[in-house]
Amino acid sequence: MAGKLIFFFSLLPAFALGQSFQRTQYGIKTETEKCNVGIEVQWFTPRTVRVIKTSAQNSLQKKSLSVVSEPQKVEYKVSASDGNLITLKGKELTVNVNTSTGIVSFASAEGNTLLSETENNMPFTAFNDAGHDTWHVYQGFDTDDDEGLYGLGQLQNGQMMQRGMKKALMQGNVEDVSPFIQSTKGYGLFWDNYSVTTYSDDKNETSFSSEVGDCIDYYFMYGGNADGVISEVRSLTGDVPMMPLWSYGFMQSKERYKSQDETVGVVRKYRELGIPLDCIIQDWQYWGHNYLWNAMDFQNPTFSNPQAMIDSIHGMNARMMISIWSSFGPATRPYRELDKKGLLFDMETWPQSGVEGWPPNMDYPSGVRVYDAYSPEARDIYWNHLNKGIFSLGMDGWWMDSTEPDHFNWKDSDFDHKTYLGSYRSVRNAYPLMTVGGVYEHQRAATSDKRVIILTRSGFLGQQRYGSNVWSGDVQSSWDSFRRQIPAGLNFSLTGMPHWNSDLGGFFAGSYNSAWGTGDAVRNPMYQELYVRWIQFGVFCPMMRSHGTDVPREFYLYGKEGEPVYDALVDAVKLRYSLLPYIYSTSWDVSHNRSTFMRALVMDFASDRRTWNIADEYMFGDAFLVAPVVHAQYTPELIQKELKENDGWGSSSKTEITSVMSATDFTTEKQTKVYLPEGTKWYDFWNNKCFEGGNDIEVTTSLNTIPLFVRSGSIVPMGPEVQYTSEKPWTELEIRVYPGSDGSFTLYEDEFDNYNYENGAYTEIAFTWNDKNRILSISSRNGEFSGMIKERKFVLRTADGNVKTVNYSGKKIRVKL
Repeated sequence: MAGKLIFFFSLLPAFALGQSFQRTQYGIKTETEKCNVGIEVQWFTPRTVRVIKTSAQNSLQKKSLSVVSEPQKVEYKVSASDGNLITLKGKELTVNVNTSTGIVSFASAEGNTLLSETENNMPFTAFNDAGHDTWHVYQGFDTDDDEGLYGLGQLQNGQMMQRGMKKALMQGNVEDVSPFIQSTKGYGLFWDNYSVTTYSDDKNETSFSSEVGDCIDYYFMYGGNADGVISEVRSLTGDVPMMPLWSYGFMQSKERYKSQDETVGVVRKYRELGIPLDCIIQDWQYWGHNYLWNAMDFQNPTFSNPQAMIDSIHGMNARMMISIWSSFGPATRPYRELDKKGLLFDMETWPQSGVEGWPPNMDYPSGVRVYDAYSPEARDIYWNHLNKGIFSLGMDGWWMDSTEPDHFNWKDSDFDHKTYLGSYRSVRNAYPLMTVGGVYEHQRAATSDKRVIILTRSGFLGQQRYGSNVWSGDVQSSWDSFRRQIPAGLNFSLTGMPHWNSDLGGFFAGSYNSAWGTGDAVRNPMYQELYVRWIQFGVFCPMMRSHGTDVPREFYLYGKEGEPVYDALVDAVKLRYSLLPYIYSTSWDVSHNRSTFMRALVMDFASDRRTWNIADEYMFGDAFLVAPVVHAQYTPELIQKELKENDGWGSSSKTEITSVMSATDFTTEKQTKVYLPEGTKWYDFWNNKCFEGGNDIEVTTSLNTIPLFVRSGSIVPMGPEVQYTSEKPWTELEIRVYPGSDGSFTLYEDEFDNYNYENGAYTEIAFTWNDKNRILSISSRNGEFSGMIKERKFVLRTADGNVKTVNYSGKKIRVKL
């Protein structure tokens, strides 16, 4: 967390420049003639500045929860004109401050206008926040009509571009918000405020308006392109630590495994069938009843020997992740300790009743309360119980649920609650950042031998530094919901937080049971098709995790080997594992070079205007263009819409539905259209057929294939067939080369599950393709670590049919292909 940043608006004359401003260590301070608003500009990098506006010349303390960097001494020139304009000109960015209107504007070093504030006559509206005199704060910006804007976190509006909308940014179950946008003009803007903030974009302006703010505080960054913006974001708010290799394998979950025998049995069944698996996830109630909610202890009799459970899972070369929450039941030890210190909130949260069942029986209120994650002492207490009760048993990862947190039947007075950092109203949206950060920092302090991996339901900018992977919450199992997850994940990634996933198959799937009357939707072709397509999407997400309620998710319940649905599910997971060298190396690129896993097409093809608003295709790393099948091809999606509208199978009779089901043939091929961005050639991953970019093409699909293309110039390492990520060392890798352009790729390896890489314990092998001469250069190995592979074999294969095998011992090799 950043330290306290203190600034004072005591204004001094500016050396006969005719302006009233003070040059500071990191920028300037001035005051507008209009509205008596103080303005400070601080340089953080040559491309990033902070703008702070206050309503008076008061001293003010502002502690940023997201920003961890400090302002820097950046080389720039300041000048003032007779027209009330102060100009700060740096090597990369120019900032203009109009002291008459209060407008701050930004331009590139070449003088091209990037963004300007709109004139703001009411930046501050007085407001008493739970006894603290403060303001509602607002600022508008003048954006171009044809400018693409992205970000805001993870929304469920189905939009790729965040234009023409008004949205209250408030953390929720299925929406995770951060007041950050980036533009096709190559800039980003972070509105550093943690209260509920309204984002509005219309023909007049793009604006942010927050419920609570002692000042207007935002960061403008110019990256030149999307990757450059994200680099500046990470410079400000923290870099991404490496996740363990196993976290990129397949994770199986459901709501919920009801005994340790069931949990261990799922892993055993996967191993018996040879289905790759790296992690089993245990959902709630292992602690017992609701009055023991989140006890961080195994008090459920069906989990009587948790050490044996974890040891059994480890013995099958799998890992375990477990559900923990931001709230505690009144019978738990954490509750009692926190309550004594006044570190619990009084608001209605999940579960509402102390007895299970739906709807909740409020004759027996649960008494469950959310803890004050803003308090360092509360975070210490949280970790102490988590460490003693669960981590000490060898638990591998955390599923931090309800990190918004859940808040039901809220009253305005709920937000008056005084947290460690002020009213809950003033810091509400930062709750996930604080609670996730608490677990990460404590585990890092406890050991460097096990990387922190946190699956969590909510996120706020800065959370990427805490080893967290945010999922999209309890979304519906429907094709419409599935389609919305793609732009949700892409916009979340465009804020600078690269680890994102969704419940593969959707969470609420109960509607698919009612056609059969048996609760057995695993036999319903309508759900089978949706589940397969969602799983295939998951192959190309930073985490591949199946989860949901109402319908079991284990693959072996969907048929057997040789049957189309079962084979499609298993083939998807096997493809994921074959791509592990590519995925793990991309993870290093994300951590080391501030790159991004899920890349909206506009990130790589901004000059192609058609890519700006494509919401159903994306790049996964630098090589793969992924176009998930997001419409039903084998079963009637119309009936699925009736499920949502009529809470069941609607007016359709069971006879009609049974007829549809019996007519489903998953063995036929289908057609779908894909747009291939211009400026490169594209190879169909499945058959290596080459296409020119800038065209719509029709692609043949089957139940076990989706449109998947590789950009020319790509170099893709493929790993061995394995049952878990570390089963076989990467002593023999297939290196696929896709001609048509020059290209490069760096194969990264380390010890896979500790932090020794931070001290240089890793290796890099750079592959470079010269397309004109058709020469693949393999660099000398850079770096070393204990247990690294010293001798290995590379099978080099071009997409146009050339194959050569080379032995590699760490010395440079050049191969003609």
